[in-house]
Amino acid sequence: MKAIVIPEVGGTWAVREVPTPVPGPGELLVRVLASGVCWNDVLAGGGILPFPSTDPAIPGHEPVGEVVEVGPGVTSRSVGDVVGTTWIRGTCGECDYCALGAPLSARAAFLCAAPVSTGFTVQGGQAEYFVVRAEETVRVPAGVTPEQAVPVLCAGYTALSALRAAQALPHERVAVLGIGALGHLAVQYARAAGHDTVAITSSPDKRDIAVELGAGTVVADGAGLFAAGGADVVLATGRSYAAAADAMAGLRPGGRLVLAGIDTAGAFTLPPQLPFFGLGQHIVGATHGGTPILRDALAQVASGAVRPLVEVFEPERIAEAVEKVEKGEVRFRAVVRY
Repeated sequence: MKAIVIPEVGGTWAVREVPTPVPGPGELLVRVLASGVCWNDVLAGGGILPFPSTDPAIPGHEPVGEVVEVGPGVTSRSVGDVVGTTWIRGTCGECDYCALGAPLSARAAFLCAAPVSTGFTVQGGQAEYFVVRAEETVRVPAGVTPEQAVPVLCAGYTALSALRAAQALPHERVAVLGIGALGHLAVQYARAAGHDTVAITSSPDKRDIAVELGAGTVVADGAGLFAAGGADVVLATGRSYAAAADAMAGLRPGGRLVLAGIDTAGAFTLPPQLPFFGLGQHIVGATHGGTPILRDALAQVASGAVRPLVEVFEPERIAEAVEKVEKGEVRFRAVVRY
């Protein structure tokens, strides 16, 4: 089969011929229809996050495809089903964390001794086929195209998990910092939940699209958020912790700042002069919060309440796609169509 391979740390992603995997007991063989290029995939390819341990290194943790073969013992999925899988799709089952019996979430990436991680510890979705255990998949709802479903498996899942982690009440105002792969979906999920939604972006070319996606107000930074009346929740979906700290200038007393993006270059630091201790504010970390949230995220796309915006590439253009992701030029998720 054809697959996209990262030949070495910092190497150029390229299409290669590799063996087609075979499903074992409890597993599915999935013909990939589309797979996303996430910022974290790019970081791993460059060795900033752990480089994939598979040989060859086939990335991609947002694959959607059609089941073409089921292994012995599979009863929950059938040939023809359209399914997706996520970044963290299983655990070792033996470590102290697994002994707690916690529902599967991305916390396992940090607490399980040996999590099953798509595109990192097992083959990713940037290939014509991949193998996955049936229980590690979710069905893609009818009416949702593979290209629409792909970004929900990570970016949309993260965005809705961040909103849920904020425990926003119906009357509260939600601001989304960063209108990118996560942020453009976070604006829509917040708006769909009925919140007065603010977009925080320093990019003038994103202001109109933020309004189109549901933002009632668009500001450039924390000072602008304060001037616009502030927000009870700030969902920080971008790559800069400095920008997240700056946004606290507009966080209301009792408000929650949710860190949902990854800054590999800097630490989060409270802004000087901010009376954080006296305002009853909270700083919350959020990642994939559990499969029920993912199913809800997909259902909202199926209902039309949320519309992922993607830029589609053919496999042969993968180097171009990676470069655009690195530069932040994709509007808003790069998707490779197979």
